[in-house]
Amino acid sequence: MRIVNVYDEKNTHSGERPAPKLNWQRVIRQGSTVLTGDLNTDSIRWDPRCQVQLDATFWEYLIDEHGLEIGNDAEATHHWTREDHEGESVIELTLANRPITKWSILADNDHATGSDHELIEGEVDGDGQEEAGHERVVGWNIAAMTEEDVKAAEKLWMQLPKERAHLDAECTADEVEKQAAWCQEAMGNVLDATAEKIRICDKSKRWWNADIRERRKEGGRETKGKRNMEDAAKAKAELQKSIRQSQKKMWSEYLQNLTGAKVWKAARYANPRAGMTVEAMTDREGKQANT
Repeated sequence: MRIVNVYDEKNTHSGERPAPKLNWQRVIRQGSTVLTGDLNTDSIRWDPRCQVQLDATFWEYLIDEHGLEIGNDAEATHHWTREDHEGESVIELTLANRPITKWSILADNDHATGSDHELIEGEVDGDGQEEAGHERVVGWNIAAMTEEDVKAAEKLWMQLPKERAHLDAECTADEVEKQAAWCQEAMGNVLDATAEKIRICDKSKRWWNADIRERRKEGGRETKGKRNMEDAAKAKAELQKSIRQSQKKMWSEYLQNLTGAKVWKAARYANPRAGMTVEAMTDREGKQANT
């Protein structure tokens, strides 16, 4: 796992911030990467009390570009006093390309920082890390299960230990969590034994399905067999049609399931824009243009 400590602030002379100049493609590598620190930026995406966006454009772009999860829970990390005015905001962030399973502020006396910034703590799920190009299991293909598979799964489920205590109205929250964890593990074991695992790698396409696979094979046979060129063109057209239909269906389902801040990621896909940094413009005398 790579942990990157970030401090991003405008240069008092040039007015520029260092973060946009960094090659983040190399920093946020395939696998577990955590960015955390003082970003000195305000956005309603991580601070509901924010009224004016401040230097947030780049960080919002980076979050969307790399699919980073925001660990903060909107609790203030910065408490300030200026000219007899007090306020609070969220400028310390925890971002990761893996699920952030825990995030909290250590506000007790043992962790007092002595400054106007809070000390934050977080945990990231690093399980299932894979190098680029390697496959990882992300679920099971339930739709492809046959009647025999379903019956086999039901039989395995019924064979699970029945002596587990049943929850009632007087059960505790800890008992509910333990029961939920057991159910999740047990169901995973049943599906591992009876259902086809869904494996993906860095080149996987969500819209790829059995129909497209078969049409691609058919098109390959027509081309390699040097058959009628009209049939080969027709097979290629059918393949492209299947791909467009599958992509449209996948996009529609993706939009319907969006919640919270994830809608901003969809907006980036629908309205692509150029990278956030461009090479500085200079005149014949070598002076840089300010924008």
